Formats: sequence, C-alpha cells, structure tokens
Amino acid sequence: MNKIKGDYHTHSEYSHGKGDLVANIESAINKGLTEIGITDHGPQTFNFVRLGVKDAEELIEIKERIEVLNKLYPEIRILAGTEANIINEEGDLDVPDYILEELDIVAAGLHLLILPQSIETALRLVFDNRFMYRFFPGKRARIREWNTRAVINAVKRHQIDFITHPGYKLDIDTYKLARICAQEGTCLEVNARHGRLTEGFVRAAMETDVRFVINSDAHLPASVGKLEPALKIVKDLGISDDRIINYQGFTGRHS
Repeated sequence: MNKIKGDYHTHSEYSHGKGDLVANIESAINKGLTEIGITDHGPQTFNFVRLGVKDAEELIEIKERIEVLNKLYPEIRILAGTEANIINEEGDLDVPDYILEELDIVAAGLHLLILPQSIETALRLVFDNRFMYRFFPGKRARIREWNTRAVINAVKRHQIDFITHPGYKLDIDTYKLARICAQEGTCLEVNARHGRLTEGFVRAAMETDVRFVINSDAHLPASVGKLEPALKIVKDLGISDDRIINYQGFTGRHS
C-alpha cells in the first residue's frame, strides 16, 4: 500500500455514504494515504429516496468545507469532486459544467439508480437494462450499444477524469470505451468494491493505451483506502505502474 498515494472515489453523508468528511479523511490518513477524493453522487441519484447531493450547488459547499479541512490536515491532500450521473444517450451529466469547472475531480458513471428526466431515458436506460436485457436475449446487442454510446458521448463532451466502475450492472463495449478514453485523456476505474466484474473489463481495456485509477468506492469511512481486491487484479494482469495514476498522484484536468 505504501506505493499508493491516494483513493479518489469515496462517498460521504452528503450523498449515500455513512460517514462525514472528517471520518473519511482520518481513515485515509490512518491507511497511510497522502491524497483522498470526496466524490459524492450527483443530484439525480435516486432509488425511491434521494441518494445524491440535494442539488449540484451543494458540491460547491462541500468544496468550501474541504478547503478548510486541507488547512487542518496538512499531511493529506483532500480533493473535492463528484461522481456525476450520465443521464441520457447524448452523454449529459446531472452536474452542470459551471459546477464541474470548480471541482478538483470529475468522475462520471452510468447508473440504473437515477431519476430519469425523459420517457426515452426511462425506457432505454432503466427498463431495457433491468427487464429487457434479462428476459429478451435478442435485445442485448442493441442495449449494449445504447449503454456504450451514452458513456462515450459523455467522455467526448465533458472533461471527465475517470469513468467509475465501467460495466457495473450494465453491459458495455469495454474496448470501444477504453479506446475513446485513451484519446480523450480519461481514465477507467478499477473498482475495489465491485471486483467481481472488474477483471474481464481490465483485460479488454489493456489492449488500448488507456490509463487506470484504483479506487475503493467507499461508502463507509472504514472502507476508505481498502484497495486490495483491485490491486490484486492489477498485479495478476501485469499492468505497469505508469498506467496506474495512484502511483504518481492525482493530476487530473480539474485538480
């Protein structure tokens, strides 16, 4: 773990994490990390109850708190960010650009747990992936194409530092996504929390020049910095250190 500088995907009580900012930060320090990203979910994360920030402007409030905490904890670099939701086929995010520009980290993911803003998105993203993909195998290629196109469009349209847990609960063309991410300077996440889906995606992405970021996706302070499952995958597959940004420290386009 001493080679790893930071964990750049953690959640707090501002979204559906279970700890406050200080608890996450102190957990990272106790794990020997020198950098941590606070990346709470965008405001359209829903599953009958709100799971994201109350509105995008709250991300600026979090950043202001982090600026204070950076002075109180000089031994660690605290980065303010978000895990924005990709909300349609065009690649729109649920955090506006003027907010994204103020943040240190912009991560984005395609999630089923969102409040769709149109009937089209409700059908294509939520209904198709939850129901049609499972019960109608003949529809899977079309659904996979839609999912992949949504993420690629987001990468092309926004300055995204990394895509979170690619393919988690959603079928995507990993190679095609990785190729575009490499061109755009966007990393792909090796997610320690969703490890059962990770190895196959990493194998496909390794065929391109894309770089990777290892993250805990912690929803509890105790989980911050717990990267072992992802580190094992990286080691087993022989990914070189220069393709893992955690070894050099975070130098995203927003930090």
